[in-house]
Amino acid sequence: MSSPELVTVTVDGREIQVPKGQGMIETALEAGIEIPVFCYEPRLGAPVGACRMCLCEVAGMPKLQAACTMTAQDGLVLSTAQTSAKASEGQNAVLEFILLNHPLDCPDCDKGGECPLQDLTFRWGPGATRMRFEKRTFDKPIPVSPLIALDRERCILCYRCTRFSETVAEDGQLVAINRGAGSVIATFEDEPYRAHFSGNVLELCPVGALTSTTYRFRARPWEIQNVPTVCGLCPVGCNTWATTREGKVARILSRNHAEVDEGWLCDKGRFAYGHLKADDRISVPRRRVRRRGFEPVSWEQALDEAERGLKEAGGPVVVVFSGGETVETATAIARLVKEGLGGGSALLPDTFHPALDRFRAPISAIRDADVCLVFGDEPVVERAPVLDLWLRAARRGGAEVITLNSAGSAALQPGSAAWAAAQLQAESPAEELRDAKRSLDKAGRVAIVWSEDDPTGGAHALALAESLGDKASVYLIPRTPNGRGVAAAWGDPGTVPEGEIGALIVSGDEAAGNPDVRDLAERARFVITTAMFESEGTLWSHLVLPGTSYLERDGTTVNLEGRPQRQRRAVAPPAEDELAFFAGVARRFGVEVDPWPTMLPDDHAALSEVEEPDAAVAAPKAAAPKRGQGLALVRYRSLFSGPAVERVQQLQFQRPADEVELSYEDASARGIAAGSTVTVSSNGMSRSLRARVNRRLRKGVVRIPSEHAEGLHDRVEVKAG
Repeated sequence: MSSPELVTVTVDGREIQVPKGQGMIETALEAGIEIPVFCYEPRLGAPVGACRMCLCEVAGMPKLQAACTMTAQDGLVLSTAQTSAKASEGQNAVLEFILLNHPLDCPDCDKGGECPLQDLTFRWGPGATRMRFEKRTFDKPIPVSPLIALDRERCILCYRCTRFSETVAEDGQLVAINRGAGSVIATFEDEPYRAHFSGNVLELCPVGALTSTTYRFRARPWEIQNVPTVCGLCPVGCNTWATTREGKVARILSRNHAEVDEGWLCDKGRFAYGHLKADDRISVPRRRVRRRGFEPVSWEQALDEAERGLKEAGGPVVVVFSGGETVETATAIARLVKEGLGGGSALLPDTFHPALDRFRAPISAIRDADVCLVFGDEPVVERAPVLDLWLRAARRGGAEVITLNSAGSAALQPGSAAWAAAQLQAESPAEELRDAKRSLDKAGRVAIVWSEDDPTGGAHALALAESLGDKASVYLIPRTPNGRGVAAAWGDPGTVPEGEIGALIVSGDEAAGNPDVRDLAERARFVITTAMFESEGTLWSHLVLPGTSYLERDGTTVNLEGRPQRQRRAVAPPAEDELAFFAGVARRFGVEVDPWPTMLPDDHAALSEVEEPDAAVAAPKAAAPKRGQGLALVRYRSLFSGPAVERVQQLQFQRPADEVELSYEDASARGIAAGSTVTVSSNGMSRSLRARVNRRLRKGVVRIPSEHAEGLHDRVEVKAG
């Protein structure tokens, strides 16, 4: 790649050489000069020059120019308000105009103390106002959604929020209506802002116009602490700040990691912290007492009970992981079972082929790909939401994003991901994949995204990457937040034995909800469960330990790209965490486990070098799914599901609607109109759902969120009424 052409520009009398075409805001910063901005935000795309706060004087131009819209050109001479009286006068006028109707309610505003408008007014603006008339007022607050409140009096029309909605999330739900002095921010047709990434507008807003309903009037900047950590609710591993006040989590903010999340967060990661204070939270250890249910016990008594139960159980040991554990906790359980109890097997939520590291790359590399191949029936936005934003960024940058599923660019039969990957390695693939094959052959860089469960650990995607060579990178999306780290900590899962089991260790709420756990619990002589909340799984146990959230523990997690990152404890859990418990039990069996996790030196460290295996990847043979009677059912788990979301009232409107998605052809053939009630049935089970017609969905396929597909089998009948 050739070096960029350098040009010489002058900013406030300082000459500097920069790449031609670089934005003047960044150019000034390289010269050590700050140009104040409100609307400018490089993550939102091309600048729009809406706020005019960056007015500067440019030699040879009669009028002041918005620096954010200018790029570095050879010989450009620019003077900011620090050296130009004309630019200073213009900047003061802009601030005066912005404050014309802005309420002076900083002591009451949630943005007070963290407000760019407040800061820039003190640093750059006039000390007093010349205006002596009544300011304009609006009804307040306007509920944009159950999560976001809008105060239109404070809005300065920078359009950051609408630009995010339009060009980053691409949901198009936030808009500016009316014109001129009557322009206001609103939602499309006044519907609630219901989108996976709506909360990002709270951080983008440079004033207190958009505020969080969950944080509103709860804290002030001088009485909070911000703890750097990593989100533990999906496999992306977004970097976050956990804001705490008086020992409780008050909000979650993004902590920009340019290679992982670019400063964006999904609404689950931003708002689901409310589950920490759920009413059914388990706060003390409990042991089963015959005929009396459970009784609370002390920590030492819990250790005694675990030691006694594991010694008396005998027989094989089985561990069920949730995939939300830290690497350290999973390692402690593995060492307890393998070294202290003589070995055992495990149910791992995710498996990973050892050759995945050969095609590892930062998530941000997706944006620079020429072709993005997305395999799998589960929407990426539901499984790894911020990864979907990177795919959208790639498409905006000119990449071809090819989705290979029942509603994708190539509409395939459900369960065809492995077959499609095999076909794309052939010289003459199936007809529906020939365009994708031609795009692959011409591409210089290819990102392979696998978005569904894969019992081979990614072997199909890896075989395709092997055929493409160095130009490929692979992103296998685990089902769970730390599935990759847990799998590495345990190793070979082994085979779960038939018949009676000695001991069963169930780790985490997601594991307790695993449908296979009940059968295992009925066969086990002793069951230990760690869980945050009451559930059917805790009722099967002999010993129940209070679980912890990712916000209540220290440790290491590994995201979908294989990047280890550090989680830090933001608040104290109601009891000792799982790592301390399993370390204590292991010690009773002569195994020393460090109860304090070994921290990584740097969250933002580069990906470590890995040795490439010599053997080529061989994928299992994959046949195209066969047709059957009825419509093929595709289930997918919504992002807004699970124990954390269920216990946050403000997030309930984000949960998936009770609807079934049909193709236009299937709906027409059955006389089904969009929005009408239909009956979905299979094997004697039926559900009444609302119809949603999708013209991109393949004929013969229906899609239903897992929450509304219980009891339904792989083939269903759909009837009107």
